[in-house]
Amino acid sequence: MRALRQEFAASRAAADARGRSERPQSAAASRIIGISLQEAQQILNVSNLNPEEIQKNYDHLFKVNDKSVGGSFYLQSKVVRAKERLDEELRIQAKDEKEKGWKAKT
Repeated sequence: MRALRQEFAASRAAADARGRSERPQSAAASRIIGISLQEAQQILNVSNLNPEEIQKNYDHLFKVNDKSVGGSFYLQSKVVRAKERLDEELRIQAKDEKEKGWKAKT
């Protein structure tokens, strides 16, 4: 459990350092979730934010890392955090696009 906490703290520190170059909302999401967008994409092996590809890779990695089939709880938790981070980025992008639509109409 201590190792998991240490890894979480290290991941959060790394995300904070990388977050300085991201957009403000994206950087905030990195700090809250504790994982950067780039790291989340690497974990789920996606190069762009395609919701279907993200879900497909998440489902596969979550299943193969299940403890009941000999997987790693630690890796499974990293997969979950990566999915949460990518979902948050998709939400931020959708919000930005919606705001741009409102500004274009006025």
